[in-house]
Amino acid sequence: MAKFREGDHVRLVGGFRYRAAADGAYEIVRKLPVADGAVQYRIKSGQEQYERVVSESEIERAAPAA
Repeated sequence: MAKFREGDHVRLVGGFRYRAAADGAYEIVRKLPVADGAVQYRIKSGQEQYERVVSESEIERAAPAA
């Protein structure tokens, strides 16, 4: 079962993979099909022109961007 829904605000948990990612909140754009047993999402930051694909373990709930 997915923890997040479209429109929810999340932040990246961190790690080497995201060191060049924008700081702050991202919005869940949509839930993607499960891949390798992990729920995945497409997320978007207002500070970036593109969307990112992340697994549920790489994000956590955040307050909406100001």
